[in-house]
Amino acid sequence: MSRNTLYYGSFVHSTSLTQLQYLVDALVYVSDGSIVWIETDVDGSQLQEVTTRHGLDLEGLSTTHDADFVQLDERDFICPGLIDTHTHAPQYPNLGLGQEYELLDWLQQLTFPREAKFTDLEYAQKVYDQVVKRNLNAGTTTCSYYASQHVSSAKVLADVVLERGQRALVGKCNMNRNCPDYYCEASPEASVEDTRALISYIRDLQPSKLPWKSANPSPLVQAIITPRFALSCTSDLMQGLGELMASEPDVHIQTHLSENRTEIQETLRSFPECKSYTEVYEKYGMLRNGTILAHCVWLTEKEMDVIKRTGAGISHCPTSNFNLMSGGARVGAMLDKGLNVGLGSDCSGGFALGVLPQLRNASMLSKMLAIQPEKPNEQANGHTGQFTDKPLPIPTLFYLATMGGAALCKMADTVGNFLPGKEFDALHVTPGTSPNFFLDVGEDRPAGQTREERRTKLKETFERFLFVSDDRDIAHVYVRGRKVGGAKQ
Repeated sequence: MSRNTLYYGSFVHSTSLTQLQYLVDALVYVSDGSIVWIETDVDGSQLQEVTTRHGLDLEGLSTTHDADFVQLDERDFICPGLIDTHTHAPQYPNLGLGQEYELLDWLQQLTFPREAKFTDLEYAQKVYDQVVKRNLNAGTTTCSYYASQHVSSAKVLADVVLERGQRALVGKCNMNRNCPDYYCEASPEASVEDTRALISYIRDLQPSKLPWKSANPSPLVQAIITPRFALSCTSDLMQGLGELMASEPDVHIQTHLSENRTEIQETLRSFPECKSYTEVYEKYGMLRNGTILAHCVWLTEKEMDVIKRTGAGISHCPTSNFNLMSGGARVGAMLDKGLNVGLGSDCSGGFALGVLPQLRNASMLSKMLAIQPEKPNEQANGHTGQFTDKPLPIPTLFYLATMGGAALCKMADTVGNFLPGKEFDALHVTPGTSPNFFLDVGEDRPAGQTREERRTKLKETFERFLFVSDDRDIAHVYVRGRKVGGAKQ
């Protein structure tokens, strides 16, 4: 594919937390991976006129402008790539296992033994290559990855992500207590130094080592500091990581917070000077813009206020929270607080790969919370609003999967929707490929309908995509305008 592409067809993207824009007969021009301009409601007879106005010759596009022209089929559409704000790359071989465990037992019985295998770099290479490939094919264009505690295999993950062309945050796990002897870091100092080494390594990866030419010098892969959770870190390690964060103000941070009631109790025993789990992270300077807090199932109103004040955000992982019997995060209340919220697959705590299953379970959870007759006193406090204890609307769910994740990862100015100037991270969807994606037999073809009728049909098709599709319906996946995955890759 050329460095420049002119797309013509149907597009869907978020413009706000409550609004989706459904574009039919849209022209979108992408140059060097970024969206240059968009024209909407362009009839076929107007194509030459509109492109000429923008300085392009449609008939000589491929020769004069080194550009491709892609006209979508009648039912196809393009939407922004999906953003997974929390997952564990070394845990994917465990997908579907451990259904009988809650969090802490699940870690000891399944997770730590699996992650310990990643001292073997050949094994890490094979697993991580499959993880990134499958995530891309599932439509995940941006992903925040936990690696194991091994800095050497975390470097392998960063290499694989870059080679495959995904946009990602990559962090080595920090942990030196409440873990087995065979999977425990040597010292707090060694853990911090390994993290520092990974940050330097990832910075040196780009942009000079990109496996393809790009006019955009911004990094596709970034480092993220990754204390597993407070319960797995001694005070000395938390202090060291906090100091590292203070010296690296632009580096992201990811950890877990208030996932499981027993975890919360044990954390407060380990940090008796703190009155809440959230206060532990605040004490060590870990809450700021760019901090991704996974789960947050049992947050109090006061803890939400702290997260809001510090600029941190939340990765909502409903599939994992169901699977490990952790509970249901009150995302509606978080949104009413003005918190940044994205979606996370949390594989393998969550057994479903990709972001769409998380969107579906986020929808189901919001409906279940809406019909619960009573709310826990420590969580309710009479708080109401536009989203609290109400089903999350379709526009809001897709916002979480795209723009919400982008904001959480400090990428809202770069990706998440199709505003001119943003980079073209996108999915070309071909509806009806997977068996569950049922298209009405004998319905009128979109070409025979008015534009408004086609817009209505696009809205219906998009909702089906969100709730019944799988990776077979995603023909092409683009990151920064480059085709990096999809069923037809």
